[in-house]
Amino acid sequence: MTLSTELPRGQRTPPAPPRRGRFTLADPLGALAILSVVAVVALWVRNQGGPLSLTASDRATGSLGLLAGLLASDLMILQVVLLARIPWVERSWGHDLLTRRHRLVGFASFWLMTAHVTLFALERSTREPTAIPDALLRLFVTDSWMLFATVGTALLIMVVVTSIRAARRRLRYESWHLLHIYSYAGIAATFPHTFTDGADFHETWTRVYWWCLYGFAFAATLLYRVALPAWRSLYHRLRVESVVTEVPGTVSVTLKGHRLDRMRTASGQFFVWRFLDGPGWSRGNPYTLSAAPTPDRLRITIKSVGDGSERAARLTPGTRALIEGPYGTLTARRRTHPGMLLMAAGIGITPMRALLEDAPYAPGEATLIYRHGEDEHAVFADELRAIAADRGVELILLPGPRRADMSWQAAGPAHRDVTSWSAAGPAHLTDISRPATGPARRADTTWQTADPAHRTDASLQAAASAHRVGTSRQIAGPAHLAGTPGHATAPAHLDDDAQVLKNLVPDIAHRDIYVCGPPTWITAVRKAARGAGAHRDSIHTEEFAW
Repeated sequence: MTLSTELPRGQRTPPAPPRRGRFTLADPLGALAILSVVAVVALWVRNQGGPLSLTASDRATGSLGLLAGLLASDLMILQVVLLARIPWVERSWGHDLLTRRHRLVGFASFWLMTAHVTLFALERSTREPTAIPDALLRLFVTDSWMLFATVGTALLIMVVVTSIRAARRRLRYESWHLLHIYSYAGIAATFPHTFTDGADFHETWTRVYWWCLYGFAFAATLLYRVALPAWRSLYHRLRVESVVTEVPGTVSVTLKGHRLDRMRTASGQFFVWRFLDGPGWSRGNPYTLSAAPTPDRLRITIKSVGDGSERAARLTPGTRALIEGPYGTLTARRRTHPGMLLMAAGIGITPMRALLEDAPYAPGEATLIYRHGEDEHAVFADELRAIAADRGVELILLPGPRRADMSWQAAGPAHRDVTSWSAAGPAHLTDISRPATGPARRADTTWQTADPAHRTDASLQAAASAHRVGTSRQIAGPAHLAGTPGHATAPAHLDDDAQVLKNLVPDIAHRDIYVCGPPTWITAVRKAARGAGAHRDSIHTEEFAW
């Protein structure tokens, strides 16, 4: 794959210093969500008498069941809005946070819905103790629109069950995604009975509130999940230009399109892709950009882990692609520090490679820590070294399996790949030493151009002053750092992930930290970064999970 040479050398003005407690659009959005729940409770108090309705033995069960149903309906609508792909909501909260909130609200809605059904079944059984089967038959089947409500409830239960982590691990992404779409059918099926059977919906202001709430959710979903993606797919006319194997089981797909700059896509973002290559095209898959976007080309890199990703290797030039997006906030727009630390595991390197290419930073302000499998599985190794050589990025490679489930480190040794610079430009590189930072300072880091990942000696390669000079050094293991003669070394056993990270990146507290990889690895990195002194607002993540 040819590396772009148009790097933003002139866009290196450091971002503004971090500002804590900034007011963002996310603040009123959260308040509106809470206000909707308060409004539902207020309407219940207005129409049912609130707590007073719970004092009457013949009304208490039904009143509680009604409140549970109203809250369940409100939360169901909120979870739809959270993932309606509304652009300003996505930009304010970020896709990962929205997904977590969606899951939390969805489970809360499910348990309230379960309470609603259970309480009304109990209320009917208590009211007609001699004809319980007939009472329940009317409640769940023969009453107005109740059969639809029962079917809708069953669909929602299926969606919730398949959303449990244990169930998701046993499902392919494509199967889970298809089942998840049934939640829309479930919500739609439960909608009519609330207006025909619910006594609270006969009051004018109540009906206005619920119609507006349902209408907004429906309009937002139709506009941002159907109409806008369809328009973008038709206008930008993306087609596969080439498919290149990066490492075994991983391919890069380059797509050419029309006026792609109008989407204002940023490195670090992702699209949901559908390739019109045959049956199964309707199931979308999220893939992150693996190169900086240009006005006419996008590149994604796909690891074979399911049916959709396996098909990517068989794509042919000219295949049309439908898109949803761009989504995600793992971009340089979130930076609050001049320095950047990028940490990736496995295929999580894709957004990091794009960020390294066009993010605004000066030489020495960016470090990439890349944990991957064996050396042959280091995706973009050559491209990363080329970017590092051109822009002064420090590369730290961590090959091999993870040391432990709750550790971000690799079990094997780390290799430090580095590229230096000087005021005279890339052609005049000299040996550079870094000063001690904290109690355990790093040894001098020297520089090289050939085979940077596998030299272990600490000698300098003699050369004229106008040429590159140096070596790389190998970190003797994840728990301790090797030094060179005449320099302080780290403690012999640094079992603490935070201390190891602090030794690798001493100024981590003054950097923005971008992290992408499996969820457990991200959790370990976040914990280590906080322990090393990073502020939580400086840690930006994107999970490769669903």
